[in-house]
Amino acid sequence: MSEPQDLETGNFSNWLDDTLTALRNDAETDVPCGECNSCCRSSYFIHIKSDELNTLSHIPDELLFPAPGLPEGNVLMGYDEKGNCPMLRDGACSIYDHRPATCRSYDCRIFPATGIQISGKDKILISQQVQRWKFNLSEAEEIKEHKAVRKAASFLTHKAKLFPSDVLPGTPTQLAIMAIKVHDLFLEQKEEPVDDSGLVDAVITARERFDTRS
Repeated sequence: MSEPQDLETGNFSNWLDDTLTALRNDAETDVPCGECNSCCRSSYFIHIKSDELNTLSHIPDELLFPAPGLPEGNVLMGYDEKGNCPMLRDGACSIYDHRPATCRSYDCRIFPATGIQISGKDKILISQQVQRWKFNLSEAEEIKEHKAVRKAASFLTHKAKLFPSDVLPGTPTQLAIMAIKVHDLFLEQKEEPVDDSGLVDAVITARERFDTRS
């Protein structure tokens, strides 16, 4: 069996700009998935908002259950005993044109971008796919931005105990997204380093401002 080929992601700055735009506008991302459907086979719970009426009309009610901690009407769709999305049929999404916003916005390139790891036997497929993405970091500005995203992710991961219990997301996906949202704070090395508590406050404020503008 041949080794999986690397997947070129293109210029990091372009990807980052596109990702930030998609996050601000709650828009669909353009991921060159090809024939890959690893995310559909990696035991993900899919969040579907109450206003996604078109999507909900194409999913049997018995596959949905209330999303814990979210307002009434928000639901989750689970997975089968193999970790596959129940809407995956013959290797393809059976409701692709009506798929949830969660699926439309999912981009596994956030993991190699941030350095946040996906763990667990049920995430082997998506983890293998993540390792194939290769960013172009040929320009100084791209290297600077990439380092800032990695620094943000590292701070969120290693300083998690300093944050209020309800601030940091509970999944690697959402943590990676938060790192991307607040990476600007880590772009420049300040002459007088901000202490950890000050940086925690700055991160919370930056995330709130980003979400407010979205």
